[in-house]
Amino acid sequence: MANSVEIFTDGACRGNPGVGGWGAVLRCRGREKNLLGAEPLTTNNRMELMAAIAALEALKIGCEVVLTTDSRYVMSGINTWMADWKKRGWRTAARKPVKNEDLWRRLDHACGRHRIKWCWVKGHSGHPENELADRLANQAIDELLARSDVDSAGEAALNVTAK
Repeated sequence: MANSVEIFTDGACRGNPGVGGWGAVLRCRGREKNLLGAEPLTTNNRMELMAAIAALEALKIGCEVVLTTDSRYVMSGINTWMADWKKRGWRTAARKPVKNEDLWRRLDHACGRHRIKWCWVKGHSGHPENELADRLANQAIDELLARSDVDSAGEAALNVTAK
């Protein structure tokens, strides 16, 4: 794994649940790629997970990755909880289903191709790449709201045209 990649991710949600977006900044060999996406009804935790998933899935080959997030949820899940969840069949210590199991499984699979060092940064603290990822996440929300009938609470409005 000779390719070294830096990834910076963030998720955002207007309402929780509500309209959400995610952003990721990928850097490799002096080149930078920005990714973003949005969903009409989601949570901030799902968007934080999607940012990391989308960034890792965008890598075409196995890489040495330093992934920086401001999400304690993602950091705790990856570094503390996931191994036990898997041992227990994706159940918590209280034997309840893991929240966002679909995305945790997808993240687990995406991680398998890479060597990843996970780093945490305080959100909204002036970290340039984290701030860019945050802007991308909010841009994705704005674009979704501009092109659809989704209000800021994530409710899809019905468009009924009288004929």
